[in-house]
Amino acid sequence: MSACTDDVKAVTCTVKPPVYLHIGETKPDAAHSGICVVDVTLPFGKPASIEEITFKNYYTASVTVRLLRRGPGQEAPAKWCTALRDLPLMDNPHTERGSQDYCTIHRTQMKAEPDHVVSVRLILRQPSSAWLTFSIGDVKIFPRAEPDPEKEVSDWLSDLTLVDQHSDLEGLPDPQTVSSSIQQMWALTEVMQTNQTSASIGRFDVDGCYDINLLSLTSDETIWSWLLQMRSLMLSQANRRVNVGEEKEERKH
Repeated sequence: MSACTDDVKAVTCTVKPPVYLHIGETKPDAAHSGICVVDVTLPFGKPASIEEITFKNYYTASVTVRLLRRGPGQEAPAKWCTALRDLPLMDNPHTERGSQDYCTIHRTQMKAEPDHVVSVRLILRQPSSAWLTFSIGDVKIFPRAEPDPEKEVSDWLSDLTLVDQHSDLEGLPDPQTVSSSIQQMWALTEVMQTNQTSASIGRFDVDGCYDINLLSLTSDETIWSWLLQMRSLMLSQANRRVNVGEEKEERKH
């Protein structure tokens, strides 16, 4: 079993007894018919998207997987499709190698998407007459895990960061410097808002160009106005950097 299903529980399903096919009016020994059908039904009204099908082989040479699928929200009857045809389970039908192995069929091996499945039919074949009987056991169906929305957002943000690092943005302020300055400005404005009369502003500079002690400020309201203007300037620079980056990426494509 692959690592992706280690933490996923198997779907509750019903595995019907194997049915051996035969030709002609007289029923021969079922073990020598060469074809066996095992139906696996899922709970009524609960179609599943399949990630893996696992089972233990018992002298079956090959398996074909057919799926009964129902489209989401469709009133039309479900339809059968062949998802995988004649997958070898034994190296040689006449020898025992692989005859009792645990097998896994992953959704990537299937030719049809195993989504909205209501029933699975496993068609087993054993052309050799060396074995008295053949079948499979311990059949389990594992559903496809739903993607984690938080992980998708995290991956999206990582992609944005990667694109931003490779963008040609010469002549614009360094993003780390702008971000740090905005954070400092935000902290100062919060201090002024909560305590406008007693807060000590101290020294604040941006790239060594501004010294609040050298400005002619006569009131807390003037300081508050100046801080708001500086914060708006920083945000404007950051937005300009993002917009320029997006325009250059569009021109590349």
